[in-house]
Amino acid sequence: MRSFTRRQFLEQSLLAATAAATAPLAAEAQSPARQEGAPVSPNEKIRIAVIGVRGRGMDHVNGFASMPDVTVAAICDVDTSVAGRALDAVEQRTGQRPAFYQDIRKLLEAKDIDAVAIATPNHWHALASIWAMQTGRDVYVEKPVSHNVLEGRRMVQAARKYGRICQTGTQCRSMQGTIDAIRYVHEGKIGKVFLARGLCYKPRGSIGILPDGPVPPGVDYDLWLGPAPVRPFNPNRFHYQWHWFWDYGNGDLGNQGIHQMDIARWALNRNTLPRQVLSLGGRFGYVDQGETYNTQLVFLDYEDSQLIFEVRGLPTPDLLGAKIGVILYGSEGYVVLTSYTAGAAFDRDGKLVTRFNGGGNHYRNFIDAVRSRKHTDLTADIEEGHLSSALCHLGNISARLGRPTPFQAKTEAFGDDKEAIETFARFQEHLVANGIQLQETTYVLGRRLRIDPRRERFVGDREANAMLTREYREPFVVPNRV
Repeated sequence: MRSFTRRQFLEQSLLAATAAATAPLAAEAQSPARQEGAPVSPNEKIRIAVIGVRGRGMDHVNGFASMPDVTVAAICDVDTSVAGRALDAVEQRTGQRPAFYQDIRKLLEAKDIDAVAIATPNHWHALASIWAMQTGRDVYVEKPVSHNVLEGRRMVQAARKYGRICQTGTQCRSMQGTIDAIRYVHEGKIGKVFLARGLCYKPRGSIGILPDGPVPPGVDYDLWLGPAPVRPFNPNRFHYQWHWFWDYGNGDLGNQGIHQMDIARWALNRNTLPRQVLSLGGRFGYVDQGETYNTQLVFLDYEDSQLIFEVRGLPTPDLLGAKIGVILYGSEGYVVLTSYTAGAAFDRDGKLVTRFNGGGNHYRNFIDAVRSRKHTDLTADIEEGHLSSALCHLGNISARLGRPTPFQAKTEAFGDDKEAIETFARFQEHLVANGIQLQETTYVLGRRLRIDPRRERFVGDREANAMLTREYREPFVVPNRV
């Protein structure tokens, strides 16, 4: 890490300029009926099914339905009440009404589907993708690609074994502004990059406390639970709010934050897991049923460079012009990405050097790769998605193995790491600004975990390694081998 004086110089001298600039599947035979996936002819329309259409899935529907060489042939959702909007949207745009399936297994038995786009809750991403690839379909899967680390690696293995195209839904990888900014960094234009800081400053209010109740009409709740344990239906664990429960989601670190985590890792040019992880945080400002952290810091150690991620679910001002973005610090200047498509670079003296701006079409990139049959044509191949998703999972594992710690207690967790110390100080200031009385509050200080990047396992920590996967509920089991 560089000294605090460098940190202070960069953040204070460049602040104004930046703001202005910018049944178990233990074996293959237990999966739904298999069919060999033949390459699609350039003259054929690609027939795609969208799985999960209440939220992000509608963007999938509209994105693919707008392409003249793609047919949205089917819609699949466990909640029949949300399917109609997607079916209507496709029919109005194309004049053809897609088929509807409530059960993904029935969808995968169909013979006329070339590819699937998956926008289910996180706990279904891996299983749905692997089932689809086993039956010969190409896959576009939303972020994070996995609910845990081991799932992501199994998805990579499935894509390679079955020769499938598998795109991760981190669309910033296809945005020209982001591509240009990362190229600028990789060309050494800001010198040696010693720190990538990802930001998710996104206010999240309380979800309250709701009683368990009856399953809504038209919902196959057992299928919705899938790999997760059986629990009574609760509206706070269902549509969207599932993000804040460990059984189904990964908090905002794995929800919004995965986009910025991915860009930060990309900028550092790292294609493995780090050597160490330490995370801390808590759910501050209210008491509700949510389990995940609304405020969290994650420190990922790549030895000669660091990745620090900040989640702030309570109101907070921007940092160097960014709230949901990435800041890349180099020996000769820095780059700030303030959106999915825009950013700017500055020299050491705070002078604006250049701007980056430009969008792209991530769905189109997927379709083009489906036609070329080259996973290297993807801007966000499944392995990229796995590695970035895994960084989020590592942070959550560290925190979940942590202990309540008084803010007033002296901590030696950061040693002489001045970047970490300064980040923690701002973390405390943020809470105070939101009315949190630190002397009356504790935070979760996570366990510092050492990692074997090649094996993608923790070193000497059986409890942490157990959290690289989960207990699956039959028959919704991600296989140990594909």
